Amino acid sequence: MGPPPAVAQVRVAVRAGLGGLPPGSLVLAACSGGADSLALAAGLAHEAPRCGLRGGAITVDHGLQPGSRARAATVSGLLLRLGLNPVHAIAVRVPAASGHGGPEAAARDARYQALDQSAATTGAAAILLGHSRDDQAEAVLLGLARGSGGRSLAGMPDRRGVYRRPLLGLPRETLRAACRAQGLCPWDDPHNADPAFRRARIRHAALPALEDALGPGVRDSLARTAALLRHDADLLAELAGAQVGRISDGQGGWDTGALAELHPALRGRVLRTAAVAAGCSPGSVTAAHVAALDALVTGWRGQRWTDLPGGIRGMRRYGKLIFTTGHRGGRPHQGEAEDLVGRE
Repeated sequence: MGPPPAVAQVRVAVRAGLGGLPPGSLVLAACSGGADSLALAAGLAHEAPRCGLRGGAITVDHGLQPGSRARAATVSGLLLRLGLNPVHAIAVRVPAASGHGGPEAAARDARYQALDQSAATTGAAAILLGHSRDDQAEAVLLGLARGSGGRSLAGMPDRRGVYRRPLLGLPRETLRAACRAQGLCPWDDPHNADPAFRRARIRHAALPALEDALGPGVRDSLARTAALLRHDADLLAELAGAQVGRISDGQGGWDTGALAELHPALRGRVLRTAAVAAGCSPGSVTAAHVAALDALVTGWRGQRWTDLPGGIRGMRRYGKLIFTTGHRGGRPHQGEAEDLVGRE
């Protein structure tokens, strides 16, 4: 007799997510103790040895709630009992003064820094993340709200670098059912239900409202849309990447004439690449930022500059789009502005 259906679905998804890894490789599951990541960790504990791999885990203590250190220790003990080894509990510091994206983004950045460090120190070939189909639907709605274009609407990739998300095709309820079937008691983070957080409002208000208005299946449709858009976005990114060497001078300057010749869909992606190369965080560059840079290329009438996230400033000079750092925003001194216009 086989495992319960939900457990079987998780194991099949994890097994597929482990594909292509060299035999004997270490694979780590990132586990908060919540239902999604706990189901993932249990799936890895079962599948890793059957795939000739070593399964371990990481739990990150963000220090944002009372008792978080003890909870991380509890989760670590549970992961060890599942048969995962090594298991690392890592405490991170989330900056109190959060920038773009608020406290959610600050916690996410701190978490990924810890995961990156763990991959580097342990030599892990992959880190598995427990995002579900519901998380993907929420990501699409968040991207729509930000107005960040097709790449944002494409949601989360199933693989990027060392990270893999094998559970993106499974609904959250299946992962909870898998935990129940295996006698696992997940921890429900109160932040996930706190309306102060944007994703919580999406989860508990926006998506239910959409389902009331449009009927069931909204989450499936959003996740399916993300998958379709990701194929398109990946192709456009590849085409745009092929243009970078031709347009960039390798020293931070970007030829405005060559940029203007590109199709708008490619030009926008090259401009975003330029902003990120200049030091902007990828997640902070919105469609509005790209549009402002585009205006310097295709609609230049002597504009001064455009301010970008992270104190980066884009401006046009000598037929090139260039970027400078260390700015806090605001308008240039009049003399500086006249100097820039005259030089073009």
